[in-house]
Amino acid sequence: MTIVDGGDSPSRLQGKVSAIIVCWILGFGSLVSWNSMLTIGDYYYNLFLYYHPSRVLTLVYQPFAFGTMTILAYNESKINTRGRNIFGYSLFFAIGFSHIREGGLGSFIGIYAFVASFGVADACVQGGVVGDLSFMLPEFIQSFFAGLAASGAVTSALRLITKAAFEKFDNGLRKGTMKYFRSKAASEGTKTVKADLVAAGIQTKDDLTFSILQLEDSASQVERLSNKQLFLQNVDYALDLYLIYVLTLSIFPGFLYENTGEHQLGTWYPLVLIAAYNVWDLISRYLPLVKFLKIESRKALTIAILSRFLLIPAFYFTTKYGDQGWMIVLVSFLGSTNGHLTVCDSAS
Repeated sequence: MTIVDGGDSPSRLQGKVSAIIVCWILGFGSLVSWNSMLTIGDYYYNLFLYYHPSRVLTLVYQPFAFGTMTILAYNESKINTRGRNIFGYSLFFAIGFSHIREGGLGSFIGIYAFVASFGVADACVQGGVVGDLSFMLPEFIQSFFAGLAASGAVTSALRLITKAAFEKFDNGLRKGTMKYFRSKAASEGTKTVKADLVAAGIQTKDDLTFSILQLEDSASQVERLSNKQLFLQNVDYALDLYLIYVLTLSIFPGFLYENTGEHQLGTWYPLVLIAAYNVWDLISRYLPLVKFLKIESRKALTIAILSRFLLIPAFYFTTKYGDQGWMIVLVSFLGSTNGHLTVCDSAS
């Protein structure tokens, strides 16, 4: 096995920074389309008033994502990881150009298809990329997850801008959108990690790249654990990650769109809540870079994740008795704990 002795040379540092940026871009690109769909939930409520679209998004998305990831994990030795990543990003790109322009059951079924495809693409990309990055540096995994959250923050910002524009010029999103399409009708009559680390065995010269893995002598390397052994050794991490998103998705975004009532912000209220969640989710994914804020104890991590379930009664009582300020604070806390605990769990 060829190992690069890169030391702390400028080229190695420059390569590391470049890789961190690439990881961030990969994370951003993988979920920008999905987060776009989440942030225009208010538009879907105009089209599909009786179908509870925000709840359907997560209910359909998760089984496809989890099922696909399970199948890919079981057959990982037979699957080309680079091809898996390219397929996932290609699927994200293709769905990103798809649009729903009118209401009705047929269009709502189309939403089902898009969301299911997002789940498949997400499983391909996140499982594959995180798997590759786990062979390298924890900073790369953190940067990838930060990019995921950044896509939500950016799409929320864009959604607030477009809502303001439509309300100012077209008196509402639905009216503005339909006006656009009617006018239009009238006028017309990622490369991934270099070759999967060259089969996880070869590294190139220092002036072209940098040392990814500090491996000891090959004779001291232990045989690769089976999937079952890996799962049993990390079952608590897997369960923790599952519990993080069970809690998050039970509230975000469906509850925020349907059960938070009417307040002074009016139709802006759910969009502000979604934006608050996304912004704090992004900020909190950088907190583990501060050594004393990173939760490294498995027991402490599990306790923190289980404690989040206290947010369920907190949201219930805030909805009944609190004002919009308290709800924004609570949603911000939901986002910050989601991002922080996700990175701590995944990078451990």
